[in-house]
Amino acid sequence: MSITAADVKQRALALGFDLCGIAPALDFSELAFLPQWLRRGYGGRMTYLNRTAKRRADVRRWLPSAQSVIVVACVYNTDAPYSIEVIERERAQIARFAWGDDYHDVMGTRVQALTAWVLEAGGADVEARWCVDDGPVQERVYAQYAGLGWIGKNTCVINPQVGSWILLGVIVTSLHLDHDDPALDQCGTCQLCIEACPTGAIVEPRVLDARRCLSYLTIEVRGDIPEDQRADLASHVFGCDICQDVCPCNASAARSAGPEWQPRTALDQPTLTGLSALTDAELESAIAGTALRRAGVAGLRRNLALALANLQR
Repeated sequence: MSITAADVKQRALALGFDLCGIAPALDFSELAFLPQWLRRGYGGRMTYLNRTAKRRADVRRWLPSAQSVIVVACVYNTDAPYSIEVIERERAQIARFAWGDDYHDVMGTRVQALTAWVLEAGGADVEARWCVDDGPVQERVYAQYAGLGWIGKNTCVINPQVGSWILLGVIVTSLHLDHDDPALDQCGTCQLCIEACPTGAIVEPRVLDARRCLSYLTIEVRGDIPEDQRADLASHVFGCDICQDVCPCNASAARSAGPEWQPRTALDQPTLTGLSALTDAELESAIAGTALRRAGVAGLRRNLALALANLQR
């Protein structure tokens, strides 16, 4: 049985994805920037990026038979977002991708199901590999060439219809499928994300120094956060949405009613004191099945302590 790009997209939508596009498995010029980015030290303590840098340069190093890259996306924005402009200082700021179920689990289940369908429908000779933010694939580049959106100056993929509150999944396959036209950059002269970043982490358009990024500091860094960066956290305890909050493309961003993305009770506009008052067992229960497991109880305790100290400044 042969399948077409239209078949793949129809199946993707049926599985719960909001967007699906297809890019050719080529070594696009944007992929070559990663080694330079790493040499500048912008990856900080994320040494796994150095170990997989060569494979990340071309998906054919991950799957030699690759001809197509299927990129899917889910909107995780909800009807109950809160804006940085109206948050009280004592509000524990948590990036909205972490409010509900862990996207690795939600997206992973769907991407795996789509991959299984591709392998079954495509025939015995078809090969495919998939990942959700955990494989040697530069997802954003392929998302751009699959037409899902352009890479904005804040380094996020921005879709002109739904905005940037989207999560990506990728299937690399040996199937030859018609590919979509690349998305066109629509940032223009806008610099709002660069100007709004409180730590200057966006050092130039589309270039992020992760070492300065609040998401990196609150999620990726283990142990102590450098003393000279602790005040930068303000009330952020897991991630940061500032560069997306200020993006004009998100002024009327799409919202999802999917229960998987809705805020857990304990994570719906929580306060620093409220989260800090939870026992370790209660905090563990509150973050179970969410992306906050990445930081764990110890990491959240550290971030909460620093955020509370910042309230006294």
